[in-house]
Amino acid sequence: MADAQLRLAFRMTTITYLKGDATAPQAKGKKIIAHVCNDLGGWGKGFVVAISRRWTEPERSYRDWHRHRSKNDFALGAVQLVQAEDYVWVANMIGQRGMKTGSKGPPVRYQAIESCLIKVAELSVELSASVHMPRIGCGLAGGKWERIEPLIQQSLCAAQVPVFVYDFV
Repeated sequence: MADAQLRLAFRMTTITYLKGDATAPQAKGKKIIAHVCNDLGGWGKGFVVAISRRWTEPERSYRDWHRHRSKNDFALGAVQLVQAEDYVWVANMIGQRGMKTGSKGPPVRYQAIESCLIKVAELSVELSASVHMPRIGCGLAGGKWERIEPLIQQSLCAAQVPVFVYDFV
């Protein structure tokens, strides 16, 4: 089946690619900014720097979530949704094991990102929010966009969630 027919059959949305800053979403209404975090509690390099420049709550919540991980769901595949302003939430998605490439390859964990995206799709539908992100998992996590993009299509787009991917200029 051709892509257009497949989208029509499943009523999928498509990913909209934009040039700009994912922390300044270019849409009206409620918005979720999704990004990938590591499972070590580290926050200080990559896209999180842009998030912290704009809001303090996502970093504070992530660090607290990690600090109390023995009493919560902090682990690969988990999502923490943090309200940053009236119509903007940040989805801290645990999608990378550690922070450095090792014997098991880069830190990206595609299965964890897939689990996170499914949860973000559910949250987006509940909130009636669009989802905005950089090319998640492809920076410091070392992932490949050709593996991440289908995960977004199978989760967010299949749930008819408007998705915007930003390439920073």
